[in-house]
Amino acid sequence: MKSIYKRDGKKVIAQHYEEYIESFDFEVERTYVDTSYGKTHLLIAGPPDGKPVFLFQGGNCINPMTFSWFLPLVKEYRVYAPDTIGHPGYSDENRISAKDGSFAYWIKELMDSFQINRCAFVGPSYGAGIILRLATYLPDKIACAALVAPAGIKLGSKLKMIQDILLPLVLFHGTSSPTYLDKIANHMADSGMKERDKTIIGNVFKYVKLEQDMPKLTTKEELAHYHAPTMVIAGKKDLFFPDNRVKEAAREIFSNLIEYKSYDMGHFPSEEYLLKIHQDITKFLKEHY
Repeated sequence: MKSIYKRDGKKVIAQHYEEYIESFDFEVERTYVDTSYGKTHLLIAGPPDGKPVFLFQGGNCINPMTFSWFLPLVKEYRVYAPDTIGHPGYSDENRISAKDGSFAYWIKELMDSFQINRCAFVGPSYGAGIILRLATYLPDKIACAALVAPAGIKLGSKLKMIQDILLPLVLFHGTSSPTYLDKIANHMADSGMKERDKTIIGNVFKYVKLEQDMPKLTTKEELAHYHAPTMVIAGKKDLFFPDNRVKEAAREIFSNLIEYKSYDMGHFPSEEYLLKIHQDITKFLKEHY
């Protein structure tokens, strides 16, 4: 198995991971589950008798970072947050396809290991794209789903991604100049990225061989048997999955799109928009789960 890390990357990323976990003011359980696709590390938090919610991390990111966007969930729900296989974290490093049913059956094996037959799902970015693979192949596993800045529905302008992300990334790789990292972070988060997250993203760029394939764009035909209540939250300034492209596609492919929200935010929500997202998801789960 080839490593996704360069040089001392595994150690550097693990340190960021541990520091993030230590910043949480609640107990986090950690476990491993062996699956057909590889060993998977999970963070588990919230009341043991709470309804289960599976939370999937953003791509090329670390699990605690995107977990931190949804911390209010642990007050009421039992949250299961796996490190995505092939992405930074403690799960196995082999990459699995987000174009077919692999992630769906990986999720089923994780659910089976905790005797969960059906539950709610929350996913930002790449994590939302993974949930849509489950909706395609095993729709009955989903009681309801909240998708934030979601992959797997519609892509933004490739030209803008090249100009605002790829070119500064190439220059950052060549120079390690914080100027280029700042440019990337500002475009990703509309100038609202936390310093800690910016540092982590910079080290991911330096030390990780990035997953470059986006999850498959989901079609209406693929979701013919998926009828769970679904909420989509998109950003008007999201370079990757902008509201003006996601909205129409989401309304087309989902038969039970309960709510569609858009905010004037980038791909990484600022603290201001995270508060709104917390309120949206809490209300959605209370009404549909």
